[in-house]
Amino acid sequence: MSNFILIFVFLSLGIVLQNVKRFPTNSHKLLNQIVVYFCLPALALYYIPKIKLDSQLFFPVGVAWIGFAVSYLFFSFLGKRLGWSKKLTGCLIITAGFGNTSFLGFPIIEALYGPEGLKTAILVDQPGSFVVLSTLGILTAILYSSGSSSGSHIVKKILFFPPFITFVIACLMNVFHYDFQDMIQFLLQKTGSAMTPLAMLSVGLQLHFDRKSQHWKFLGLGLLFKLMLTPALFYFLYVVVLNQHSQIIQVSIMESAMAPMITASILASSYGLKPKLSSMMIGFGIPISFITLIFWYFVLGHI
Repeated sequence: MSNFILIFVFLSLGIVLQNVKRFPTNSHKLLNQIVVYFCLPALALYYIPKIKLDSQLFFPVGVAWIGFAVSYLFFSFLGKRLGWSKKLTGCLIITAGFGNTSFLGFPIIEALYGPEGLKTAILVDQPGSFVVLSTLGILTAILYSSGSSSGSHIVKKILFFPPFITFVIACLMNVFHYDFQDMIQFLLQKTGSAMTPLAMLSVGLQLHFDRKSQHWKFLGLGLLFKLMLTPALFYFLYVVVLNQHSQIIQVSIMESAMAPMITASILASSYGLKPKLSSMMIGFGIPISFITLIFWYFVLGHI
């Protein structure tokens, strides 16, 4: 319960600070960098070496890979059928294809399922959302934008991205059954625990509502796909078809139901893929997801 209070307090604080004139307008960028470059790597180094490798891991890892693949097929088909521009199609593929599995996902999952649930959420995010965004997400942004970039430049951006490096290190530690000493683990845990307030404050600072936008129907379609159709797909695949009912499955489906990823929205905007629609997917998707997540939590409570 305290985690939920923390989420709404810092989310509300971020919204309030938007209206404080002397408060730096780009503060969310600094917060995002702290979360991405310090908190996320700390969580990876703390949790991943402790994870027991088994066949169940395919379910959380598959959320991001399958989810993005379906988003690509769905919106590229609609884009061609309805004559959308490449930038509109690319925007929806990216913003609806990635869930906010860390900034929102980690604190919400930890509040609902505890530390064990957070371990599963990290698997959804690190080898899942993070790796897919860093590879297929960037490739999609390049493909659907007018810009271009060399293959070597893309590879360098991926390989030398600090969170990716720490993820690889954490995986190697797991394989070789090595973990840090208690003092280092304590520091990693404390650094990672700062993610919830910082991430919620960053999200609050970025929530904007543009009532005059011309993208309402695309916003509705994107959020319908992300918040309802995607988790419904995984419910059907994991629970109905594969007959899986563990907490890992519940957490995986809940992560698939998270609001659009802030980083994905930033990626789409940076490549000129309908920046206003990208912002709307975040601005409306986050508050609406609190309602749809309650729905999915109760649905999953009966499996």
